[in-house]
Amino acid sequence: MPLDYLDFDYSEDSEGTGTLDAMACVAPSHLARLEAEIAQVLGWAEAHFGAPAAPIEEGGSWHFDLQGTEETSTPLVLHFDAETQSLTRTPGAPGAPRTTLTLSLSGTAGFCADLRAHFDLE
Repeated sequence: MPLDYLDFDYSEDSEGTGTLDAMACVAPSHLARLEAEIAQVLGWAEAHFGAPAAPIEEGGSWHFDLQGTEETSTPLVLHFDAETQSLTRTPGAPGAPRTTLTLSLSGTAGFCADLRAHFDLE
């Protein structure tokens, strides 16, 4: 089952614990779909590997960290003054806010292999 918004990077430590990290930055019109995709991944993990998610060192088979930020950018209108050899800038109209969500999953080799297979992750 491929994902549309989350593109995971995979790494593994010397003890075999895998980590999958994804970040997506979307406009307000796509936020609900991104949130649904994250909920789908976490729901799958909980359904197949149990809850609550706990770090490996505490006896869990998987764990996650979910964070987010919302930012609004304001474009600048720039003008080069040849006479003074300088730039002037004027703020433009602020754009729509963009939301960035990051999801990090860590788990056993079995958890990572099953998650990668289920969501067609490389």
